[in-house]
Amino acid sequence: MKKVVVLDYGSGNLRSAERALTRVGADVTVSADPEVALEADGLVVPGVGAYAACMDGLRAVDGPKVIGRRLAGGRPVLGICVGMQILFERGVEHGQDTEGCGEWPGVVEQLHAPVLPHMGWNTVSSPAGSKLFAGLEGQRFYFVHSYGVREFPLAEPGVTGRLTPPAVTWAEHGDRFVAGVENGPLSATQFHPEKSGDAGAALLTNWLDTLD
Repeated sequence: MKKVVVLDYGSGNLRSAERALTRVGADVTVSADPEVALEADGLVVPGVGAYAACMDGLRAVDGPKVIGRRLAGGRPVLGICVGMQILFERGVEHGQDTEGCGEWPGVVEQLHAPVLPHMGWNTVSSPAGSKLFAGLEGQRFYFVHSYGVREFPLAEPGVTGRLTPPAVTWAEHGDRFVAGVENGPLSATQFHPEKSGDAGAALLTNWLDTLD
């Protein structure tokens, strides 16, 4: 049984995430302890609310360092909703520009859409060979957000570097935004798999299957 820690930094659907992961067979602990988070087979970083508040809470439990140390050792991390957004360089909300964890380049900003928040079920477009979305083509997932990443420089055609480019899943609400990322041990979804019924459970199972 894979040991998974849901990082408790004062934000996110902690118990919903805990229940969803338990249902798909994980041994789940909710903890703010950096050592416990470092030792787990997988770390889940949830998040709801304002970007700046999430970053304040994350720094208070040494979250950016924990995430960085896990990734340096190839240890899997899954970000959910704002827990995905804080993995990018910056978030701009209500005129406030906040530094994120900087694991990926990109800015979290308000979506261009006639109706916000983007709340409800939506389809996604995942890349060929996706592990997270294997067997989930055409499925719908549950979103609740007004902000997102509309441009992901590492995913642009022709971008090269030492590392394999991230596999990016996109969705549309008004305009296109990042709905999921798979980048070695670091994965994330803008939607809530723990609120996405059978499709979300299957995605969490896919993620568990990637843990050593």
